[in-house]
This record gives sequence, C-alpha cells and structure tokens, in this order.
Amino acid sequence: MSWALGIDIGGTNLKAVAVASDGAMLRRDALPTGASVGTAAGWIAAARSLVDQFARAQGSSPARIGFSTCGLAAHDGRSVADCPGKLAGIVGVDWTAALGRDELVPVLNDAHAALAGEAWCGAARGRRDVVLLTLGTGIGGAILSEGRLVRGAIGRAGHLGHVSLDPEGPASIVGMPGAIEMLFGDATVPARTRGRFASTAALVAAHQAGDAEASAVWLRSVRDLACAIGGYINVLDPEMIVIGGGIAQAGEALFAPLAENLNRYEWRPRGHRVPIVRAELGEWAGAIGAARNAMGV
Repeated sequence: MSWALGIDIGGTNLKAVAVASDGAMLRRDALPTGASVGTAAGWIAAARSLVDQFARAQGSSPARIGFSTCGLAAHDGRSVADCPGKLAGIVGVDWTAALGRDELVPVLNDAHAALAGEAWCGAARGRRDVVLLTLGTGIGGAILSEGRLVRGAIGRAGHLGHVSLDPEGPASIVGMPGAIEMLFGDATVPARTRGRFASTAALVAAHQAGDAEASAVWLRSVRDLACAIGGYINVLDPEMIVIGGGIAQAGEALFAPLAENLNRYEWRPRGHRVPIVRAELGEWAGAIGAARNAMGV
C-alpha cells in the first residue's frame, strides 16, 4: 500500500503519522525532542530515525514525506526560512537533500498544516472558508479561503495571534504591541495574574473553583479572544472557526463564555452566526496536514 509520512517538529516532540491516500491513519508515534536536538545535525538525525522506524513498521518506504513546524516556510517549500525565538538549528535545513529523496519533501507552517489536516479529515471536512486558531503557549492561526490555504507573499499569512488589540500593550515576539497572543496565550499567564498562576490550566481550575480574582482574569482574557475572533470574522467571513491547541481542553470553561461574548460582539447580518467548533485531530493535526501537503492533493 502506498502511504505518506507527515512529521511535525516541535520543541517537546517530533510527532509522525503514516497516512493512506484516503486520510486513514495507519500508524502514529512521537520521538521526544531531547536536549541534543537543537542543531541542524540533531534535527536531521531525529527525522531520519523516524523515517526508518516507520518504514520498518510499514514494510515499505513512504511514497511522500512532508514536514510541519513553526515559523515561515521558504518560498520553494524546501526549508524553514525564519523561526524567531524557537527551535534553534531548524532554519535553512533542506529536508529534501537531508533525507536523500528525489521528490520534494515540502515544509509547511504548523498552523497551516493543522488546518490542512482538519480540512482533509477533521472538523473542517467539506468546508472551503475556515479560520483555525491554535491556543497554547501563544496563538497560532491559519486561513482556508475558497478551498486553498492562504500563505501570503512570504508565507506570513495566518499569524492571527499577532493582531493588536491594545497599542499600549506589551509586544509579541514579532514586535506587535498588545497582540492577542499576549492577552491570552499560556506564556503570559504569570504576568497577567501577577505571578499567582503559572499556566492557563491552573488559572482555569481556580476559576472553576470560585476564585474571584482568577475568574476576573480568565473571563477578561476570553472577552479579548472573542473581540479578536469577531475581527477575523469581519475581515475573512469564514464558514466556521476551528479552535485547537492545549487551551481548548478547557472545554466549556472556554467555549461557554466565548459564545456569550460573541453574542455581544459578532456582526450577524440577517441573523447569520459563524459556528465555533473544536478541532478534532488533536496533537496529530500538524503531522496529518504535512502528509496531505506532501501528497500534493
């Protein structure tokens, strides 16, 4: 059976999936990133190990291989062109040459890849105009317009976490003041709670336990997210918004107040509202989308 391999490179794990042409997941596995992976040679060695492991398990080499990672993919799709503040050593690695493949081994931004996966066999199946938000350490994003991923002139499109809501606020890693990533992302919880909480999970748990101060911070953060989403809707007019990432695991603690705020802020001509849905593919979305991208379909 012909199959494709998708590899999602992250700071904690390299996640890989073997996928059939119809989207069926044949195998999945993860390799801890480890301290040794932080150089080009380290990333290449880890990726080769995964390719060999999957080839042995499947009894054949993958017909296609694709990569997903943070940062901007190079225009020719062969490498990561820019990855500010993350994944040392990953920029400039030519994966086609590194793996010794004859066919292109394409690289896709991780949020772009996650949306490609969700549109193929996840929450956005059959949809042509979709916005994806990944809520985690920061906020990632991707846009599907008329069935095509929007990449922009240099691959920068979809960085929705770096849209400013407060020009006087602290700057994000790309220099945008008051970006929604700074107002909602997991990395800023200690600053937003004056050191009381180290993570969104701890903040949400305190909110659910009735901690008034925690509730005030959390609900203000969700309001900010709703304002950002309302803005994306006004600009992009999507069929749906897909929410993924670790913070989505907060469930109704997130989605209920988000819906309440969107009832106030979303522009709904003739009563039309944009559904907000949870991503279905979880942590494997990027790898699945990378495989889909490698297939060229």
